[in-house]
Parts: sequence; structure tokens; C-alpha cells
Amino acid sequence: MAADRRAEVTWTGELFTGSGTITSVQSGAFGPLDVSWPARTEEPNGKTSPEELIAAAHASCYCMALSNGLAKGGNPPTALRASATVTFVPGTGITKSALTVVGVVPGIDADGFAAAAEAAKDGCPVSGALKGNVELSVDARLEG
Repeated sequence: MAADRRAEVTWTGELFTGSGTITSVQSGAFGPLDVSWPARTEEPNGKTSPEELIAAAHASCYCMALSNGLAKGGNPPTALRASATVTFVPGTGITKSALTVVGVVPGIDADGFAAAAEAAKDGCPVSGALKGNVELSVDARLEG
């Protein structure tokens, strides 16, 4: 079954000096959030950017994919902590999303975790949306 998700944004002014607000998201989980060009290319100063939102989406989607892959392989994780760093280059666009994950996964060795982490990077739906347009990488480490 397909699922649609909606977000609404307003923008005032031109790109470099204007500003916007993510006024609402369908779930009501967050918002309003202020967005601006300087938040993309300089210091965020309390505002967000599309790249920060993509990073959050990528890290959360990745954790879901990795958790599922590990469980299907017989090693459900106790905990996964992931981050995504999305790189934006003015005039070029988004060039990279670098995932980092630390996992507590009983019964798996470092090589097995690295293989599962790589498979999740390739299988995560957000990775799929970025693949072919953005360099994707993952750095995986077991803890404990």
C-alpha cells in the first residue's frame, strides 16, 4: 500500500536574503521550522535547511533498513545510533550523504555488521532516492 506524506512551506523574498517556514507536516510531529539560504551555506543560527532534513530522513530510514536486515539475518540489534552528513555545494547541489552507524548487536562480528551496514545503505528507500545523484557512504562500528 502506498503512503503519501505532506509538508507545507511558505517563503518570503528572494533566495539569498529571504526566508521561509516549514509551516506544517501532515503528522504534526514538528514545525514550524524556519529555513534560509544562510542555514544551507553558512551557520544555521537556529534555522534548518533542506539538507538537514534530508540527513534526518536518511539516518532514520537507514536505521530502519539496518534493523530489519539484521533481524532477518538472525541478529536483531539491541541498539543502533546513526547519523547522516549531507553535503551541499552552492552552484552544484547535494553531492554526498555520509552515514555513520554504531551498533550493539549480539551474536555478530565486525565483518558481519559491516556487510549488513553496507546492504542497508544500498537497500534503504532514501538511499534509493539519492542513488545515482549523490555519493553514498557508510562507516559502521560495533560497540560492546
